[in-house]
Amino acid sequence: MGRPLIHRSPMPGLGLSMGITITMLSLVVLLPIGALLWKGASFGLGNIWETVNRPRVWAALYLSFRLSLLAALFNLVFGVVLAWVLARYRFAGRRILDATVDLPFALPTAVAGIALAALYAPNGAFGSLAKELGFTIAYTQWGIFIALIFVGLPFVTRTVQPVVEEIEREVEEVSATLGASRLYTIMRVIMPMLTPAALTGFALALARAVGEYGSVIFIAGNIPLRTEIAPLLIVIQLEEFNYDAASAIGIAMLLISFAMLLAINLIQVWSRRRIGYV
Repeated sequence: MGRPLIHRSPMPGLGLSMGITITMLSLVVLLPIGALLWKGASFGLGNIWETVNRPRVWAALYLSFRLSLLAALFNLVFGVVLAWVLARYRFAGRRILDATVDLPFALPTAVAGIALAALYAPNGAFGSLAKELGFTIAYTQWGIFIALIFVGLPFVTRTVQPVVEEIEREVEEVSATLGASRLYTIMRVIMPMLTPAALTGFALALARAVGEYGSVIFIAGNIPLRTEIAPLLIVIQLEEFNYDAASAIGIAMLLISFAMLLAINLIQVWSRRRIGYV
């Protein structure tokens, strides 16, 4: 009996590649999270709950996660539409628009926050128009919402755009030839192929929005129980050298974020399986 054939890959073996992957993952992700959990464990579960179970902390957590979720949902819709336009159509200024999408990646968050505050302040270009209509954007929850949209939009667009480019136009033409309406083609033909990538972009936008700090504090107003976000509350605790309280709030954010991202990943797995069955 001959020896079984072993198909060797030109890439590094499993041991080397796995070792590099685990090492980098540990340095970048696991060790910081482990240090946070270790600090919380030394503080005690009872003390963590006592720190978190305060109106100011709950208000900050609710504000951060609620507006982050709403901003990610907005980016999910608008980001997919923007990705479709950039991938499918050719028009004047398309390259400029395409480059502008990446601006939140390159722009420092503090600079973005200052720019947004200047635009949407009551005496700003857009804020003055809103003031004439009878409402205020800057230093309210609307300002936070706009800032979170600004930082999260590229994640959805850049995740979905390559998938749109891979979809052949013949797919739409065949669907139309078979008598399907445009709405049916979008909902039953195009969207199932875009759903996994769209959910990935949604999760990235949500994760970015939850932890956003620099672009929000300048436009939020930072009023406790009204416009104070959870990351700012953590920074306040750190400035007061209350590291235990900062760790407790950080652990609360970590657990909530993990639960939300786990739910998104489960939905993504279900959508992939559904596509495979169709």
